[in-house]
Amino acid sequence: MALTRKNFLKYLWLGAAATALSPARAAAGRPAATRALEETRAVAKTMKIKDNEIYAFDIKLVAPFVISIGRMDSATDVLVRVRTDAGIVGIGEACPFPPITGETQETNIAAARSLRDMFVGKDPLAIEAFVRGAGPIVHTNPSIVAAFDMALYDILGKAAGLPVYRLLGGGDRTRFETDITVSLETPENMAAEAKTYAERGYRTIKVKVGQDVALDTARIKGIREAVGDKVALRIDANQGWTVPQAKDVLERLAEFRIQFCEQPVLASDVAGLREVRRESPIPIMADEALFGASDAIRLIREEACDYFNIKLMKAGGIFNSVKIAHIADAAGIKCMVGCMLESRLGLTAAAHVVAANANIWFADLDGNAEHVVDPIVDGVKLERDELVLPDKPGLGCDVDPAFLKKLQKI
Repeated sequence: MALTRKNFLKYLWLGAAATALSPARAAAGRPAATRALEETRAVAKTMKIKDNEIYAFDIKLVAPFVISIGRMDSATDVLVRVRTDAGIVGIGEACPFPPITGETQETNIAAARSLRDMFVGKDPLAIEAFVRGAGPIVHTNPSIVAAFDMALYDILGKAAGLPVYRLLGGGDRTRFETDITVSLETPENMAAEAKTYAERGYRTIKVKVGQDVALDTARIKGIREAVGDKVALRIDANQGWTVPQAKDVLERLAEFRIQFCEQPVLASDVAGLREVRRESPIPIMADEALFGASDAIRLIREEACDYFNIKLMKAGGIFNSVKIAHIADAAGIKCMVGCMLESRLGLTAAAHVVAANANIWFADLDGNAEHVVDPIVDGVKLERDELVLPDKPGLGCDVDPAFLKKLQKI
């Protein structure tokens, strides 16, 4: 049939009438997924933080965790649950480690109270505004800022219906290797522990050092003999050596094929770190010298290290950790994402950062290896020596309700 002017006007009128249908009838004609997406977007635009719950999140360790500058007998963490008026709840974990960050569970809780009062009624999706608004707390208690930060990313992912790693631009690496750590003990006990880990299938073992040069050398020699040549070894001095000691011991350890050495000297001695790096036969990784983005820039300018160790608990969460990774990528520095003694909640958040950044080559996410209990439901899973991320919205994990009931609520 030819389209006459009369027919054209007729169809135009019918089209106009169809578009004038009530919103409810128009919505009924769209696919359910489309309607759900539009409803979610509408809720997200007006969503506000309704309340923030704070809990003392204590988890006992099987044995003390010992490094050159201190020891921890339990994970004295803080759990936060950020509630929105849309019914979406985000969770996050602070893991203060006093020998490194100088904060404690008590200081984290005090800071959490301030953050709770500051951000009620605010937009939970404005994560950068939160991090900036946290201000000096990022520097004095970075772990609790990290807890709130990961809770907000959890909310963002749930509102978007996507895992956090996808929101950060990742998606092609949801499984990756992690190492396992041997803390300070006698050379014989450390070698036996390392051998056990190798027999369990770990291909990379991280060894704590940073004490007497001869003792540290004996530790690495014994571990290499116990695990053989196929297992990669990386070492962490936790600032335990002087510059001359570091140069001496790293020269001695080169024959044992060490992947890299973390923080051989004081965090404040960037010039000393640069000096050690220039003479060391083993690559140097900055850890305690790297908290935030400004530290990353200084280390790059000083050419003080080969690698960065990014930790959410030092950086103040996912937002700042990704910023450091991007700075490092621009400078051609590869990164590792490490941890303190987090549960699988904090480790899952860190794993999302690894999955979203190709410049992160290494993972040291074994913080819960010595926990007496695992109070987390879902989240990142350990398969032999590989971590596998969940394909669920947000962080993809929660705290066991039975365990939550036992916690002290602040």
